[in-house]
Amino acid sequence: MVAKKITFEEALEKLELNVKSLESGDLPLNEVLKLFEEGVGLVQTCYQKLNEAEQKIQVLSKSLKERQQEESEESEEENQESEY
Repeated sequence: MVAKKITFEEALEKLELNVKSLESGDLPLNEVLKLFEEGVGLVQTCYQKLNEAEQKIQVLSKSLKERQQEESEESEEENQESEY
């Protein structure tokens, strides 16, 4: 079976539903185990999505910082040229 790609929000929502079902205490053991196993997979998906988002933020932040530094250096060069 091919696993469907889900968003962070979908995984979190499904995880919350599973937790509520588990907390009800009205499920047979085999259903509890099934939901628990699914929950472990959903938690892994959430961690993966958060990690990917964090890496993207780091790349974007680094890019922004480099661009600001370049602009600052260009501005300093223009100021030095205008002084002469």
